[in-house]
Amino acid sequence: MTIDILMPALSPTMEVGTLAKWMVKKGDIIKAGDLLAEIETDKAIMEFEAVDEGTILELSVKEGQTDIPVNSVIAKITGETIEKPTNNKKSQKPLAEVNLDVDNLKIKENLLSNIEQINNAENKKNRIFATPLARRIAKEKNIDLSKINGSGPRGRIIKADIDNLSNTNGSIQFKTDETNLSEKSISQKVLENYAGRDYTKIEIDSMRKTIISRLTVAKQTIPHYYLRRDIRVDSLSSLRSQMNEGLRKREIKISINDFIIKACASALQEVPECNVIWGGDKIIKFKASDIAVAVAIEGGLITPVLFDLEKKGLIDISVEMKSLAERARNKQLKPNEYQGGSFSISSLGMMGVKNFDAVINPPHGSILAVGAVQKRPYFTQEGTLCSQDVISVTLSADHRMIDGAIGAKFLDRISYNIENPGLMLV
Repeated sequence: MTIDILMPALSPTMEVGTLAKWMVKKGDIIKAGDLLAEIETDKAIMEFEAVDEGTILELSVKEGQTDIPVNSVIAKITGETIEKPTNNKKSQKPLAEVNLDVDNLKIKENLLSNIEQINNAENKKNRIFATPLARRIAKEKNIDLSKINGSGPRGRIIKADIDNLSNTNGSIQFKTDETNLSEKSISQKVLENYAGRDYTKIEIDSMRKTIISRLTVAKQTIPHYYLRRDIRVDSLSSLRSQMNEGLRKREIKISINDFIIKACASALQEVPECNVIWGGDKIIKFKASDIAVAVAIEGGLITPVLFDLEKKGLIDISVEMKSLAERARNKQLKPNEYQGGSFSISSLGMMGVKNFDAVINPPHGSILAVGAVQKRPYFTQEGTLCSQDVISVTLSADHRMIDGAIGAKFLDRISYNIENPGLMLV
């Protein structure tokens, strides 16, 4: 019996993948848990393990092949391990007997295949294939599993399918050939307007497609509103310098962003109404402060998540953030390291950007955009002209979950924590 090995969905947003490297070759005998290949998703390069045992009959795609759709066949194996023949002549059967056995084997395989097809047809009519976790979540959200196409192995419905359904307000969107044709027609018309000009075509890879899809949905479906504020960071800069001087021997350097992450984590505890995500038909509020931080990588960006930040100090946050950012740039993050969180932080201050508005990362309730540190003039109470260090921040919030007054309270607590950094050491 032949078993198809399918391109797995290794992240909730994955629609296509790249076969980066085969770890097996035709004729290899494999067991469940053996490493088959390295697959590049829109987020990272991940190892793909076998779930069945048998012998590799065919590798259907080549190393480096891109845009392989999820659930398409990438290899074929036998259903049973085929033992390699030995040179022991005593164990060899007469030729006629071998041919007879081969014929019988083919008959049995055909019979088993027909029975399996019949059983599968009956099972598909009466049974929905889903993981226990997906069934539990579907039951809690009152979702009809029969209306969902699973993206797991052999069409099994997984948690990501339920999450994607919630994130799109209960509707499933499929790409059609008509849409693709329309996009091609638009592309041709655009290029006609630039005939005679030198240009280079840049193909849209899986990461860029995911960014396009998620952020387009975010801007179209999430009612953003924006709250802006200037925050003094003189005290923070002074405390940071003192801490880094003391940590020099340990080769630890705390950044301004580390302080901002901690300040936001504390604010989520102080204003729990903002520690929320959109659940499609309900608002889900969390106890822990789990924050996603945008990291620029080649070809796009990714948002690794730091969990349970209310329990972590600045040193722990600094070390963990640097590790996540480095592995993100090398595409080594695991799915559990970039999925989750209720709040995001995006900083462009290191690039000299004074301020900007960030797009909410669904299903998060809000995101903080952080600008560069700037010198601003101000008058003291005595009337003396001085300067102070200031950063401009913008809080983008989802009005479906967070009302303006609550958002303002949340931003006020973030500001207070940043302007009083000593409290974050307690």
